[in-house]
Formats: sequence, C-alpha cells, structure tokens
Amino acid sequence: MTDGIFVKTYAAPPFSRNEILRYSGIRQETPEMTEIVEECIKEATDKAVYRVCYSEIPIQVINDEVDFGFAKVVSSDLSKNLYLCNSAVIFAATAGIELDRLTAKYSRISPAKALIFQGIGAERIECFCDLFNNEISCLKEKEGKFTRPRFSPGYGDLPLKFQKDIFKFLDCPVKIGLTLNDSLLMSPTKSVTAIIGIGKNSCRTADINKCGKCSLKDCEYRRNK
Repeated sequence: MTDGIFVKTYAAPPFSRNEILRYSGIRQETPEMTEIVEECIKEATDKAVYRVCYSEIPIQVINDEVDFGFAKVVSSDLSKNLYLCNSAVIFAATAGIELDRLTAKYSRISPAKALIFQGIGAERIECFCDLFNNEISCLKEKEGKFTRPRFSPGYGDLPLKFQKDIFKFLDCPVKIGLTLNDSLLMSPTKSVTAIIGIGKNSCRTADINKCGKCSLKDCEYRRNK
C-alpha cells in the first residue's frame, strides 16, 4: 500500500463455461464448439492475470451529486446506488494484456477461437470483479456494515469520463499497468473501474422502506423485485 492505495494480485478464479459461451454470443453449444472452448481455456489459463488497486474513502451524497473528495460527479443513478452509504471502495481491476494478444492472434488464423477468447476475457474480468466485490462485502459485514452492488462509469447516467478521475486518483498506470486513452478506452481492454458503496447496517434497517424509490433492479437489497 502507498498513499492509501492497496494493490493485490489474486489466484485465478474457476472458469464458467456457460458464461464464456454467453459472452461469446453462442446460444447453442455443439461438440465442436465445446472442444474449441476447452482448447481456448487451456491456452488462456496461464496467460490471464488478476490485479486490482483500490482505496476506501469517505463520500457525501447530496441529491444527485456525489462528492468523493478527489472529484464530484452528478449522477441520479449513482446517487440511488449509494443511498445510505457514507464511504466507498474505488477500484480498478484488470485481467491483463495477454488475453488481448490471444484475441488479436486468432483473429488472423481462427475467427472461431478469436470469438471464444473475447468471451473468455469478458468472463475472466467479470468473475474477478465478483470475487473482489464479494471479498469486500464479507469484510464489511464483519464490521457491521453493508455494501452496494458495484457501479461503473458508463452505467446509467454516470458519465464514462469519470474514469479519468478514478485513474488519476488510483494512479492505475503505475499501480497495475492499466492505461486510458483519449477515447476513454482502457488497455488492457479486459479491465474494469467501479465503485462499491458502504454503509452502516443500522442505517439501512432504519430506512429500508425507502428502497422502493430506487430504480436499480439488480440490487441485492431491493424489495419487491
């Protein structure tokens, strides 16, 4: 840790074949496709890396504005997601550049494998983010707190350009080798920046009836889903 920014490297989480197929846009699996998927997984296993940099900071939510200290942003959807939260974990995670290289390599010699490697890359980073999110949730639960589902720039009305502020705050290029170009595209591409809201369980319990006002359908705390 330096300057309040933590950096961690994780072991590879288990692969989900179903998610790989879903991210690849394949609706019906065939024996031939199953063989290709297994070949791609075998090749990708030692290529992906799982690195994250993150920091927990106090936040203030006033109407549709969220003040992170290092930046302020106006977003109705993010404000709803962070309802009753007084701090947040800001993080950036990457599955590494080698998955991009595999996709580029096979785009020239095997479009089918290139498609699967795209799906593997998406499955890897989402699976990794779920692992990290769950770890934070478990830690905060032990402290008598709750966490909200992670929320990324580009979701809802949260501007994608907010990634610039996150990159500057976390110093992503130095910490985990993650860069952002002028078009707001990340390299490696299989990377994510996101916000995990944190609040006190006592606050959530006291105001649970107000959750019906939230438009976030996938929130684990939402009532009457």
